[in-house]
Amino acid sequence: MPYGFYQFVRFTAMVGFAYLAYSANEQNKKNQLFIYIALALLFQPFFKIALGRSLWNIVDVIISVSLVISVIKESKIKL
Repeated sequence: MPYGFYQFVRFTAMVGFAYLAYSANEQNKKNQLFIYIALALLFQPFFKIALGRSLWNIVDVIISVSLVISVIKESKIKL
């Protein structure tokens, strides 16, 4: 994929995690707030954090699975 695509994904992830941090702050969920802030900083496109391709793949999978689990837990709580 072109480099611009990855920049777009990083920016979108940063905005998404910033929104989740704001939402967690509104709900007084301090643990989630700090996690989402850390993830927003990790994915921000301005100052890159070089982890290497294989480590980034592992981080991406762990974060994806964690987000899916979080969504499932939140949907069960609302039911």
